[in-house]
Amino acid sequence: MNHGDHSGHTMPPRCSMNMLWNTQIENTCIVFRSWHIRTTTAFVFSFFIIVALGAFYEWLRMFQTTVDKRIALSMTAKGKGRGGLVSGELPENDGDAAEEDGLLTGRRVSKAECVTPIPPAARALRSFLYGATVFLSFFLMLVFMTYNAYLILAVVVGAALGHYVFNPAMDPEAVLSGGASGKGMACH
Repeated sequence: MNHGDHSGHTMPPRCSMNMLWNTQIENTCIVFRSWHIRTTTAFVFSFFIIVALGAFYEWLRMFQTTVDKRIALSMTAKGKGRGGLVSGELPENDGDAAEEDGLLTGRRVSKAECVTPIPPAARALRSFLYGATVFLSFFLMLVFMTYNAYLILAVVVGAALGHYVFNPAMDPEAVLSGGASGKGMACH
């Protein structure tokens, strides 16, 4: 009995896993064994899906910032924007003003005293958005780790396109003072 003879049997193409820079198109798997690219057409379609995911990541980051601003405005409108401090105890500024106030009065004010607890529903929404952002960032990192030049290009093009579309403005004062977030796709 010869078990090595597979004549008459055709083996389905297997996923190719490369740990080196490559430009392979067919028999590439993207993150899951079920996302198996068998044709050039499927690869092009997958390329555009990854571009869309990169752009979606940028939209998600922008949406997360928008939600945070809405929650902050809502809390400020309800008079909850000053943490546990009594109104008038700190100047109208942020933590720097709190530090100056501490120098003048001898009372040390920590940044923890200047924050406000977030209502549970808003915390849940923020946590969900954060989790989705982390998941998508790591998913795109796994796509990047296929070492496929075309898929890496798709991630970068998606990020650049999403940044262009969803970040049309900036606050120059925040950027110059170092207050603007420079967090990119590199990490969550």
